[in-house]
Amino acid sequence: MTKTVEERYQEAKTRYAEIGVDTEAALKKLQEVKISMHCWQGDDVKGFLNPEGELTGGIMATGDYPGAAHTPDQLRQDMEKALALIPGKHKINLHAIYLDTDEAIDLDEIEPKHFEKWAKWANEQGVGLDFNPTFFSHPMMKDGMTLAHPDKAVRDYWIEHGKRSRKIAEYLGKETGQTCINNFWMPDGMKDNPIDRYTPRKRMMESLDEIFEEDLNETYTQEAVESKLFGLGAEAYTVGSHEFYMGYGLTRDKLICLDAGHFHPTEVISNKLSSLALFSKGIMLHVSRPVRWDSDHVVIMDDELQEIGKEIVRNDLLDKTNIGLDFFDATINRIAAWVVGTRNTQKALLKAMLEPTNELKQIELENDYTKRMALTEELKDFPYADVWNYFCEQNDAPVGMNWYEEVMNYERDILSTRDKELATAK
Repeated sequence: MTKTVEERYQEAKTRYAEIGVDTEAALKKLQEVKISMHCWQGDDVKGFLNPEGELTGGIMATGDYPGAAHTPDQLRQDMEKALALIPGKHKINLHAIYLDTDEAIDLDEIEPKHFEKWAKWANEQGVGLDFNPTFFSHPMMKDGMTLAHPDKAVRDYWIEHGKRSRKIAEYLGKETGQTCINNFWMPDGMKDNPIDRYTPRKRMMESLDEIFEEDLNETYTQEAVESKLFGLGAEAYTVGSHEFYMGYGLTRDKLICLDAGHFHPTEVISNKLSSLALFSKGIMLHVSRPVRWDSDHVVIMDDELQEIGKEIVRNDLLDKTNIGLDFFDATINRIAAWVVGTRNTQKALLKAMLEPTNELKQIELENDYTKRMALTEELKDFPYADVWNYFCEQNDAPVGMNWYEEVMNYERDILSTRDKELATAK
């Protein structure tokens, strides 16, 4: 006779209790975690600033899977579907290019009113909103530079965009009643070896200082700065390196954003969390998956994702860490990408919450490395999936692969019609 989700959970609960783990406490803790699900997976990072949806450089998704969102309403519809398949209440991460307005405006003209529909929708869905100014895919990104460009007119354009983005983030925080994390990432860099690495960084620092000159209420918005090792067209030199933004964040009282794909191929962000937690105001994560480079693949349950979860939970950093996603894959169903990536991030946290952390720390303190290895290896065989399935059921989210059928039905009924409708409209 097949056991129910409840029965399997009760068995798992008993087994975990034998090693001193309270599954009910773990589930309560997981229920409080909000993952910031990024909007740009749904339309391949095109946004709605340019009606033609053409990127002008700085970022790019690959693939042509049918059904991408072409309007804000379609994108919200798709995210509603994804959120319904993910247990818990979360946040949505917006970029500035995802404004919802009939006005023809540029990035240095955006205002809170251009995001009113997003705020209203978020409140209807019971989700929070995060934000990002968009310093890419725009003609004013000149010579691979924005805030670090030697031309003051270029810098002034992007400074104005940054200032306006701060006001929008503040507005979104006020409207939703949840602090809006506003994350700043600039792709400024050079393709080949520069002579002067110092001066562009000085210009970047001064530009950011001008953007952040006005104090905003941190109840409504907090700001993060995000580094990167290299990018397409900036293979030799990136102005906003890890060292630059670690220094900037620590001295300017900003959150420091770590993106899983923004470092050397053998370098991981999990090992940086404990160090930054000691000195920084807080941390913003962009949970992604690099494949040989910052390729932003959909998050899978790999070793690094689990290590990120362990570092956050073992060191009690949930209150100090804002967890967001950053990947975009246009070769697969975009809603499925959201669901897989978000649920995996939650699973990684749950697995860490189901460890006997205090006992493991005591074993380590006593230099009993044999038992440390034996117990951590044994934990890999514990039935965390039965606890996860129970969590899904308690949140009215599909258990196991049941979500996949819903996504395929949505693709058949909704997504498959979009490209035809767009072609007819043109």
